[in-house]
Amino acid sequence: MKAATAAAKLEIYLPAAPEEFQRSTPTREELAALQQDPPAWLVELRKNGPHPRQVVAARLRVSTSGLARAGITQPLTTAEIEALQADPPDWLLRERRTFKDVRAQEQRLRERAAAEDH
Repeated sequence: MKAATAAAKLEIYLPAAPEEFQRSTPTREELAALQQDPPAWLVELRKNGPHPRQVVAARLRVSTSGLARAGITQPLTTAEIEALQADPPDWLLRERRTFKDVRAQEQRLRERAAAEDH
């Protein structure tokens, strides 16, 4: 697989990975080995970042679209994410509410569909 695919599966920001990994084409077995016994660089990236958008969004409990609306287009480090969580700006509070509302609506639709199937 491509390095970008492997990075996505590992939930890391590819440009922050070692050059050797960026140029690699890991097999499924190699990817599984990285997941089972991550090397120090992978542990460090997962712990401190920079993190890709989907990880940033998950840690902030917002959607990736919410990040874009807020102008957050670059990867963030763990310290930057923690700073936003410690003193959430208005956009973060608003996007969290929106995300929560969307998830609740999706749950209601799933429940309705399940009830109609019975």
